[in-house]
Amino acid sequence: MTSIGILYRARDLLPLRTRVLFTFGAVAALHAAAVVLLLAGTFGAGSRPLSSGLVLTAYLAGVKHSYDWDHLAAIDNSTRRFVAQGQDPVSVGFAFSLGHSSVVTLAGVLVIAGASVVGGLMQDGTAGNLVLGLIGSGVSGLFLLAMGLFNGSAFTRSLSAYRRARDGATIGHRDLAPQGLVARLLARPLSRVRRPRSIYVIGFLFGLGFDTATTIGLLMMATAASLAGVPPFALLALPLAFAAAMTLCDSLNGMAMMRMYRSALDDPRRKLGFNALVTGISAVSALFISVITLAGFFHAAFAPEDPLTAWLASVDLGDAGLLLVALLLAVWGGAGLRGKALRNT
Repeated sequence: MTSIGILYRARDLLPLRTRVLFTFGAVAALHAAAVVLLLAGTFGAGSRPLSSGLVLTAYLAGVKHSYDWDHLAAIDNSTRRFVAQGQDPVSVGFAFSLGHSSVVTLAGVLVIAGASVVGGLMQDGTAGNLVLGLIGSGVSGLFLLAMGLFNGSAFTRSLSAYRRARDGATIGHRDLAPQGLVARLLARPLSRVRRPRSIYVIGFLFGLGFDTATTIGLLMMATAASLAGVPPFALLALPLAFAAAMTLCDSLNGMAMMRMYRSALDDPRRKLGFNALVTGISAVSALFISVITLAGFFHAAFAPEDPLTAWLASVDLGDAGLLLVALLLAVWGGAGLRGKALRNT
């Protein structure tokens, strides 16, 4: 085993609280780096109000981008799979977001450095934009399809276990694990995704598409700020603030989903219905996003003239993510209130 492998294994053996502190310590470090760059860039300069406003705008853009439905679907479904394997995946959201924001940060640095190639990648119809868009949409669509099918299999197992538990059968954790043809077919494609850190690569590939208004808006803002004479260090704070906000929100989402799934699996007899419902919502969301994403891939690659793929390719999933968050929180809150009422009776 390599030294890196030993380091990762040692990290996995750390207590849960310690790993949570490491994860949010890294998020805090990103925030601190953005603030330091902003202060260094505006020290003694007269552009502090403009620079501070731009960095705050970039930070809020990162918050909004973290609630895109594809982010939520990828993090939620990956967390469900890791929890089902007996892991405590505290860093799924952080790893995915760090991979995604790495693309944005790299592109932002290139924009600030004056690299015109990034502008070409953002223009519709160019070869670079088409290739990166196909990579991003193809990987995200196939990954979400696989995770949706995997968790769909888990949903059917959970629903069956819930019905058997009502009839008095004894239910264990193995009864909730996905099995059957779908699980066997997906075992090999998903075998590379063994740990939460593997999600970094998935997040990176998701970000290659440059297909969201938030990402393009941030890079255009960096270009305009550079032309307006904002100091270089303050410019570097823009993509870093975006990454800091996105990693914070995605890390919180991943932690919330881990706690939600763990609470369902820790007491399977009592929370089977809750487990089945949340798993079903995550699976349906992943399958829904994968259909839209793969339709966009098909439309960009082959340019068919049918109205269905054209409409699916134009769907904006940014605001829909907030609906998914609200739905999952409502289910979690409802389950908590119901459990409290049962304990009081």
